[in-house]
Amino acid sequence: MCFDLDSRPPIEPIAGGAIDTEEVVLRAGDGGRFAALLARAEKPTGAAIIVLPDVRGLHPYYEELALRFAEAGVDALAIDYFGRTAGIGVRERPTDFDFMAHVGETRYSNLSWDVQAAAETLRALEPGGASGGARRRVRAVFTIGFCFGGRLAFLANTLGLDLAGSIGFYGWPVGARGDIPAPADSTGLMTGPVLAIFGGADKGIPPEAVDTFRDALAATGIPHEVVTYPAAPHSFFDRKAEDFADTSADTWERVLAFIRTNTPA
Repeated sequence: MCFDLDSRPPIEPIAGGAIDTEEVVLRAGDGGRFAALLARAEKPTGAAIIVLPDVRGLHPYYEELALRFAEAGVDALAIDYFGRTAGIGVRERPTDFDFMAHVGETRYSNLSWDVQAAAETLRALEPGGASGGARRRVRAVFTIGFCFGGRLAFLANTLGLDLAGSIGFYGWPVGARGDIPAPADSTGLMTGPVLAIFGGADKGIPPEAVDTFRDALAATGIPHEVVTYPAAPHSFFDRKAEDFADTSADTWERVLAFIRTNTPA
């Protein structure tokens, strides 16, 4: 598990940052239905992002992260993984929900359909907010994911979805994870820029794995940045991890800068 149940993103709300949120149910191309939280920016910048959670699915941590993106002008859609096996009623799941049993039943093909549905939903958002007029609201779609979702965020860049970029926090870049491919083995299919963030003290992802991913990205020629914070552990991006508050602040600025740089004017 990436974060504790009471963990939250280490991002201060923006004072007066108005946002519009909605719980939605999406239907993927294979017919699967799943829950998501849509957070729409009051002053959209043209960027939108798919938030891919860790193994728990649509947890409050990721719902709050979607809100923080919307406050920054980025429309955000945080999705659940378990609509096919646990039903779409995320709010009705018990506090001791056995998410790992459902992780074992996820399939990469289904996850791929879900990411595609999320991208289509964001691109279909109508113009609004300060942009108004006939200008298309969303001009660039990104993915961001954590752990299980970080691996998926990288791989979403291989699905032909015309993503503007992918951001992964401590997503395992090598080795087998069920039927989900290794990102380091899939860089030749990636089409958009990559921002990869790791902790140097992460006991699950050794430096050699990060180096392998960095080298594989470099071989493709796609723009990429692989950042390792030397003393940071796995899941350092957490409001409770006070020792890494400065690291988290730097990370958040990198994420927003990556989105700004790769969003067309």
